[in-house]
Amino acid sequence: MNQANTPALSARYRAVFRCIRGCSGDHPLDEVIYECPKCGDLLEVVHDLEPLRRLSGGEWKQILDARSVCRTGLHASGVWSRKEFVCPEIPDTDIVTTGEGNTSLFRADRLGAGMGLEQLWIKQCGNSLTGSFKDLGMTVLVSMVHHMRNRGKEIPAVVCASTGDTSASLAAYCAAAGIPAVVFLPQDKISTAQLMQPLAHGAVTIAIDSDFDGCMRVVREITSRHNIYLANSMNSLRIEGQKTISIELCQQLDWQAPDWVVIPGGNLGNVSALGQGFLLMRALGMIDRLPRIACAQAENANPLYRAFLTGFESCNPIRARSTAASAIQIGNPVSIRKAVRVLRELDGVVEQASEEELAEAAGEAGRSGFHACPHTGVALAALKKLARRGVIRKEQRVAVISTAHGLKFTAFRPFANSPIEVEADYQKVCDALYRALAARR
Repeated sequence: MNQANTPALSARYRAVFRCIRGCSGDHPLDEVIYECPKCGDLLEVVHDLEPLRRLSGGEWKQILDARSVCRTGLHASGVWSRKEFVCPEIPDTDIVTTGEGNTSLFRADRLGAGMGLEQLWIKQCGNSLTGSFKDLGMTVLVSMVHHMRNRGKEIPAVVCASTGDTSASLAAYCAAAGIPAVVFLPQDKISTAQLMQPLAHGAVTIAIDSDFDGCMRVVREITSRHNIYLANSMNSLRIEGQKTISIELCQQLDWQAPDWVVIPGGNLGNVSALGQGFLLMRALGMIDRLPRIACAQAENANPLYRAFLTGFESCNPIRARSTAASAIQIGNPVSIRKAVRVLRELDGVVEQASEEELAEAAGEAGRSGFHACPHTGVALAALKKLARRGVIRKEQRVAVISTAHGLKFTAFRPFANSPIEVEADYQKVCDALYRALAARR
């Protein structure tokens, strides 16, 4: 059976917005709505499983494997090659894609051995257009806005609050589609590289004298009063693209789920997305078991970790303090309810990492051949602690989700290693060289 290139395949399928609390009433994905009109809680995208189940799990895997070799067209995208599981009703002609996804899976044997693990993999989601996993969700959201504008809906711009990566991705995809983008950033709290990205793509960039949570409050007020479209992860279309990380990861592991997936968490949409992808694959018979998820938070911005310590009986916002992992410096995550639900379903845990621990873990990764961003440093530090305590056993297969490229955080230096300056003299160069080598023994 080869339906890899059948354009009409996704036309059979349907997905809608639905309240996460179970309030009655569905909403089409092209409706401008972010919260349940009855209870005010978040919405999620729910797929009609009945038509999806008309194909077996084995047949779906054959289809996706056949599409994975495509180098042009929609199937060159790791998101849109899985369109039936993401946003099936949007016309192909309205899709805005840059070939996102299909990122590499690095087997980090040397790094894993240092943690006492036999099999450690790192999913490098930062190998993308803007250098972060946010591209996976933004292609879906901007494609839907493009579709709505093409159908006559008045949406003058798309807006987000961001600590860097979301703004870069939104600005890039909106630029590709010719849609105005607006980004609100916390003033003087993001890296120069992250600031330059939305500016380079022509986004209206506003630096607010606040943290991410303050920027988010402004965005929510603006989008509630005006018809500017909201692009933060409280918009569930973002989650649909990001959940393809799970599908891609299993496909790269020959359609086996890892035992553990470790992911850094800030606004917590990524945790929710990851779990939804695994749950969908199990529901369709594509995998026969679920992995456990470990969400890693910076100690200075750890509301989910604090909730975990209470058994998720209380989930209270905090005032996030400064952390090198600036993209997850969030004290009031909008997707915390979704994340808690996924962690309960997948028997998940939450761990935290101090500034010293995340820097040390990122440094160890660098010396093992992987340039980790500070947020991945948080995930690696949490993994070390969980492995040390025996929560994660040495024989278990572990995948760490690296959410951004390390080169976006040039000011983050996890360990001291500076260039050695020397005169252009043979003997002096040799002396400096061998002193440096001796110091590394």
